[in-house]
Amino acid sequence: MSAGASTSVTAPAVAGPARQGPSRSGLARTVLPPVLLGLVAILLWQGAVTVLAIKPFILPGPFAIGEQFTANLQNVLNGMVVTGRNALIGLVLGAIVGVLLAILSALVRVFDEMAAPVVAAFAVVPIVALAPVLYTMFGANAETARQLVAALAVFVPVYFNTLKGLRMVRPVHRDLMRSYAASSWQATKTVTLPTAVPFVFTGLRIASSLAVISALIAEYFGGPVGGLGKSITSAASSSNYGLAWAYVLGSIILGLLFYCAALGLEKLVSRRAPTA
Repeated sequence: MSAGASTSVTAPAVAGPARQGPSRSGLARTVLPPVLLGLVAILLWQGAVTVLAIKPFILPGPFAIGEQFTANLQNVLNGMVVTGRNALIGLVLGAIVGVLLAILSALVRVFDEMAAPVVAAFAVVPIVALAPVLYTMFGANAETARQLVAALAVFVPVYFNTLKGLRMVRPVHRDLMRSYAASSWQATKTVTLPTAVPFVFTGLRIASSLAVISALIAEYFGGPVGGLGKSITSAASSSNYGLAWAYVLGSIILGLLFYCAALGLEKLVSRRAPTA
């Protein structure tokens, strides 16, 4: 092969079994056990609260929480929208920066060595200390601090998982790219990135829940009125513990929605990926 010849580089094909859609019985086996376990846990919870006469400020019963949830559904939804918007912005921002810096670290060893201790330091930054500082920087009336806190929480798992995936390419595939005289970018685009995609989505699934948790915690320490964190604090301070737990239930639902969205996106991308 001459050095000047133009070569079309394609990823090494790996044959695999044909994909089959999940059967109804398989779906039932996947969904029914956690649903039944949840129902049993709720009944045991309610029974313990009733029999042991547990005070609401210690632990309200699930029926009381459900009653408050339905009675204040619009307020819970409004809080979910505010927290969810901040978490989504943080998730997108943190994921983009994490993936780009991971690619740069995989390509440039010097940058990788410099970035490793910095990212490790980001991983241990406490939100309770960071949020008030960011509110001072960007103003207490702006949502920027909450979004940046969520972005920082997302960045770390996405960065580390993406970097791990970028380093999982088999040596034989790297040698094949060299034999084709492929550039570093061609090898990265053709072999390295497709190999790293499952690891990227693993990081996103972890980060999706972290984004909601971080945005929620950041709301405790200031910022505009609104969001689930502020609502939980307000309800608890007025001794309305059932309502406070109703907002907690809203945050759980929001976190599950984010996780399911990340999982669904992963399934969609993997389904469209070539298998042969």
